Amino acid sequence: MSTATVSESAAVEGYRATKTLTFGAEFMRQWRRRRTQLALGFMVVLPIIILIAFEIGGDDDDGPNGRGAFSSVIDVALAGGLNFALFALFVSSSFLLVVIFALFHGDTVASEASWGSLRYLLAIPVPRGRLLGIKLVVALTYSLLSVAVLVGTALALGTLRYGWHPLQSGISADVPAGEGLLRVLGIAGYLSITLLVVAGIAFLLSVLTDAPLGAVGGAVLLFILSSILDQITALGELRNFLPTHFAQSYLGLLTSPIQFDGMVKGTISAICYAAIFWGLAFWRFTRKDVTS
Repeated sequence: MSTATVSESAAVEGYRATKTLTFGAEFMRQWRRRRTQLALGFMVVLPIIILIAFEIGGDDDDGPNGRGAFSSVIDVALAGGLNFALFALFVSSSFLLVVIFALFHGDTVASEASWGSLRYLLAIPVPRGRLLGIKLVVALTYSLLSVAVLVGTALALGTLRYGWHPLQSGISADVPAGEGLLRVLGIAGYLSITLLVVAGIAFLLSVLTDAPLGAVGGAVLLFILSSILDQITALGELRNFLPTHFAQSYLGLLTSPIQFDGMVKGTISAICYAAIFWGLAFWRFTRKDVTS
C-alpha cells in the first residue's frame, strides 16, 4: 500500500461530521458580529429609554390630545417592577422583537453567501444539514437570549425604581408578586413561540437569497401583512389560519382565572408554521448549487 493511499485512508477514518462545525464555534462566530452585539445591547438600552421617558413625562394627564387614551396603561406600568417589565414586553412585541427574530434568522445563511464564505464552510467539509441545523439552533438561542435580556433588564430597573409589588393588569384582580413573575415569564415565553413564525420565514428566505436585508425585510413585511389581514373582519374564520391571529392571546395570562384556549391554539399554529418553513429551508438548501 502506497503512502498516499495510507494518508487518504487515515483522513477518511479520522473524519467526523459532528466535529466539523460545533454549536460553540458558531455561537462565538455570531457573537463577534457587530449586529449581534448591537441587538443585545439595544435590549438593555430600551428599558432605560422607557424609564427615562416616564421620568421626564411626569404624571400629568394631557387629556384626549395627549396620553389620555393610554393613561391606564401607563399608570399600570408604573405600579411596580413586574408591571414595568410587562410594559416593556408590550411595546416591543409588535415590531422590535419581530425585527430581532428576523435579523438573527434571516441574516445567518444569506450573510455567509454574500461574503462568499458559504462554499468554503461546505468545503471543510461540513454536511449541509449539519451546517443549517447548527445555524438555526444558534439563531434561536440568540433570539431567546434577546427576550431574556429585555425582560431581565426591565424587571431589574423597574424593581429598583418602582419597587416589588403585585402584578396589576387593569382587567382583573391584582396577582401576588411571586405568581405575577411567573405570568410575566409566561407571556415572554408565549411571545417567543409566536415569533417562531417570523424565524421560520426569515430562515427560509435566508436560504433562498444571498441578500441578508432582503431576507430580514421580507420576513418582517410578511408578518406585518398577516397582522393587517387579521384586522379585516370580512375574512371571517379564514383569519384563524393567519400566523398572527393568536399573537395577542397572551392576555389570557392576565385574567383570573387564566384563559389558556387562545394560547394553546396560538402555540400549535406557530409551531406548525415554523416547522413548515424550516422544513422547506432544509429541503431547498440540501439541493441548491452553492456558488457563493
